[in-house]
Amino acid sequence: MAEPTIRLSVGQAIVRYLTHQYSERDGVERRFVPGIFGIFGHGNVAGLGQALLQNEVSPDPEEGRLEYWHGRNEQGIVHAATAYARTMDRLQTLAATASIGPGSLNMVTGAALATTNRIPVLLFPSDIFANRAPNPVLQQLEDSRDPDISCNDAFKPVSKFWDRVNRPEQLMVSLPGAMRVLTDPVETGAAVVCLPEDVQAEVYDWPLSFFAKKVWHMDRQVPAPSALARAVSAIKGAAKPLIVSGGGTIYSQASEQLRELATATGIPVADTQAGKGAINWDHPAAVGGLGATGAGSANALAAEADLVIGIGTRYSDFTTGSQTVFGNPQVRFVNINVAAFDAVKQGAEMVLADAREALSALTAALADFHVSQQWTDKTRTEVAAWQKATDACYHADHGPLPAQTEVFGALNEMMGDEDIMINAAGSMPGDLQCLWRARTPVQYHVEYAFSCMGYEIPAALGVKMARPESEVVAIVGDGTYQMLPMELATLVQEGRKAIFVLLQNYGYSSIGALSESHGSQRFGTKYRRDDDGEGHVRGDDPSLRLPVDIAANARSWGLDVLEVHGIEEFRQAYQKAHASDRATMIHIETDLYGPNPPSTGWWDVPVTSQSRLESTQEAYRQYAGEITRQRRFF
Repeated sequence: MAEPTIRLSVGQAIVRYLTHQYSERDGVERRFVPGIFGIFGHGNVAGLGQALLQNEVSPDPEEGRLEYWHGRNEQGIVHAATAYARTMDRLQTLAATASIGPGSLNMVTGAALATTNRIPVLLFPSDIFANRAPNPVLQQLEDSRDPDISCNDAFKPVSKFWDRVNRPEQLMVSLPGAMRVLTDPVETGAAVVCLPEDVQAEVYDWPLSFFAKKVWHMDRQVPAPSALARAVSAIKGAAKPLIVSGGGTIYSQASEQLRELATATGIPVADTQAGKGAINWDHPAAVGGLGATGAGSANALAAEADLVIGIGTRYSDFTTGSQTVFGNPQVRFVNINVAAFDAVKQGAEMVLADAREALSALTAALADFHVSQQWTDKTRTEVAAWQKATDACYHADHGPLPAQTEVFGALNEMMGDEDIMINAAGSMPGDLQCLWRARTPVQYHVEYAFSCMGYEIPAALGVKMARPESEVVAIVGDGTYQMLPMELATLVQEGRKAIFVLLQNYGYSSIGALSESHGSQRFGTKYRRDDDGEGHVRGDDPSLRLPVDIAANARSWGLDVLEVHGIEEFRQAYQKAHASDRATMIHIETDLYGPNPPSTGWWDVPVTSQSRLESTQEAYRQYAGEITRQRRFF
């Protein structure tokens, strides 16, 4: 007997399939893809667009609802979907679709961000005609060597799954393949299913079994007994162990287990950008952010540690201070990770396991272990000193313009435990990593794997969709704002409330400071007109500032805007924004030159040894000295 079928277009089949896909962990099932962002053009308006319309206005009782949201910028909608998935601890995500050519190509940056951060996001870029009848179609990238190449081939290096569906029946291989990758904590990232314009609208008789409910079980991997035993032996043999907690701890929802291990053993816990908040900042074992922009307390302990226990971290160069932060000649590593690719880094002893399972097992196995009183005292001394430095940064009373650290301090003190602070680029992530006192795993949302300017505004939309009960606060620099403000319109359109803190300093604070410290004199990093008639920007005369009015621009998107001067006005404005049910921007001018927190880490940014500039010559002398501390671990 032939299997029952249903006649649907490819676009309609995609919608029906996604409404029946679920993830499960710890016995809880969730719709894995509850909705899709889209921007329509000739590539998808009559294909996937028609299917989404039909799903909304003429629903099939056997088909679930796939929510649709109209975005403004293709990169932005991918960022929003990624932020949603991160907030949901990778247990759910959103999809995004765009038209062929420039529309789909705009999503490539978003795909790279998701993949770099190991966050699942499902993308449906429209593609050129599979039948090649209209050839070249509008917006087609022609290649005389290969007529099958399109702009969408650019997704291949930045995605974890890539396919082009040239026939309807290929969808029955492609979509399950994408779902497998999206729900795999080892392989997850951007999954890209390219949809030719004609194929989206093509009709096929699909087996009904293709649309049956599918549950993708995200089981927790337990550590192998032998690997656990080796880790326990290494920890018991260490005099100065240090935990480095990464994003994997949070995605595994292992914060409670991390705190229990730290409490029982006294092992100090440093965190990465993605891992901040897994242990509350005021826990006796919490020592703050580690690395190039880390806290002095964490870096001081890392310099002496003889064993580093990495939990769910990929050891980026900022975390390792470009391999200078671990200074003990005898230091060894034990890495707990679901991915062997990350677990083997630093020449570590590997424990392939889910963070929560491994931490629980370690706590039980180390019941008779506690670090020495000397190491505990060292931890307390370093933490106390850094907390004084943090208080000084938070309450600097700097003038006439406040330092951005004072804004961070005010926010840190006013935001609730379940509220969410978002940031991604500029000098702000570094200041936040070493200063922010995260009290819960949800409070700190800084994207620093790709550190993509323009992430913050669309991310606020995605985070608010994931956690409507939280106050969402995105800290945005004037440079970032000018790159990608468009999703403010989507936020207003959808009635989502978020607070945007706009720090206006008329330049690139981070790159300006980096340029200056590396001998390049802040070249090309200020928003100023030239002051000598020859294209050179040297001075800081306010009359040279560009007449860009970000506050007025934000109002034009439909936001309430509060322009303030100084920290007291900022605090009052935040309370007003918090009490409001409307999206609000607080606009405050801060000092481009800091002061920033005291630096205790290093980052490898090469300086040329050949220059006529004295500033570059001096920077190279400093660089040549610092790089001698760099190590390799095998």
